[in-house]
Amino acid sequence: MEKTEIQPLINNYHNRLATVSNKYHRYLYSQINWDARMIGIKGARGVGKTTLILQHIIENHSNVDEVLYASLDDLWFANHSVMDLVDWVWIQGIKRLYLDEVHRCPNWSLILKNIYDTYSEISIVYTSSSLLSIDNASVDLSRRQTLYTMRGLSFREFLEFEGVTSLGPIGLGELLRNHVGIALGIARETRIIPLFNDYLIHGFYPFYRTDGKDYLIKLGEIINVTIESDLPAVEDVSYETISKVRRLLMIISGQVPFVPNLSILWRELSINNTQGLKMLYALDRAMILGLATGNIKNYKHLSKPDKVYLNNTNLMHALCGSVNKGGERETFFFNQITAVADVNIPQHGDFLVNGQYLFEIGGKTKSFDQIKDVPDSFLAVDDTEIGSSNRIPLWMFGLLY
Repeated sequence: MEKTEIQPLINNYHNRLATVSNKYHRYLYSQINWDARMIGIKGARGVGKTTLILQHIIENHSNVDEVLYASLDDLWFANHSVMDLVDWVWIQGIKRLYLDEVHRCPNWSLILKNIYDTYSEISIVYTSSSLLSIDNASVDLSRRQTLYTMRGLSFREFLEFEGVTSLGPIGLGELLRNHVGIALGIARETRIIPLFNDYLIHGFYPFYRTDGKDYLIKLGEIINVTIESDLPAVEDVSYETISKVRRLLMIISGQVPFVPNLSILWRELSINNTQGLKMLYALDRAMILGLATGNIKNYKHLSKPDKVYLNNTNLMHALCGSVNKGGERETFFFNQITAVADVNIPQHGDFLVNGQYLFEIGGKTKSFDQIKDVPDSFLAVDDTEIGSSNRIPLWMFGLLY
């Protein structure tokens, strides 16, 4: 293949590099072992995976053409295969290949395996906007790759993004022990509650800075693309199924937190239990829903969730006509703490974390009445800048990653 044939792909690569800012790095940037020969980065659309790998190229390659980036949703791939690209890369002596949106390629996991096994001098960094494709890969890449999950902005990252503070992540144990001192330090720098309320509406996805007033509209469009494009790319689903997934999402979004009566729900959607659970867990893997269960969640053995949340509070504001404050508080807590801990629904209280810490979520007047006799029990309370004892401001659970 002549260079003129691949030049459009190179031009797109250069154009993307020209638009990337290195001013701010997502939390995952420093956690990745960039020396690994195959790196997978999975996560929801819009969390910044493409920006992250382009930043790495700019900062680690003075000659950007000694590596190559390509998005597999590029029109170039309508007339060319990934292996056409790999053959050209190998002939040119390029030893590092960055592949974006790999789920756009049929049999992507088999292709990655073949590249890894056949071209021993080429290392690969790949991303996918769809968790479905990576978790349901037909070929096991576990022995070959190092896989990372990228989440949306934590509240801590949002504060750094806004230039308020450069505080590093705080471990859960440290937060529970020393939340008063930590809060005092932050309170000296800024009024935290207005910033927290802003974050709940438009702070989870980094593109809020560029989309401004259109942010929630853009977020709705991303949800539609995930359901209408990403899901069919990795699952054999019909238009009717896609329509039912969308309807299921709208039913749930109007009742967050949703305590499912599955027989009624499935009857309304004209589907059976197996089909319905597959839809719920697909939306969970796609980071549109958050499923809370009494036991450890298992994607191979689908069980009824105890509660269903939207993945994050920004989705609530994008999808719901009016946002229930109690549901918003629980959604925030569940979203942030599941990044660093195992979370289950207990018989008493709202959330059991790591099988040890029991939490009730509420407003600033919330009392301990429901969990007063339980060891290691805490209140996560809203509209509170600085807590005391086992009464911790809700916003502080956004400092964990």
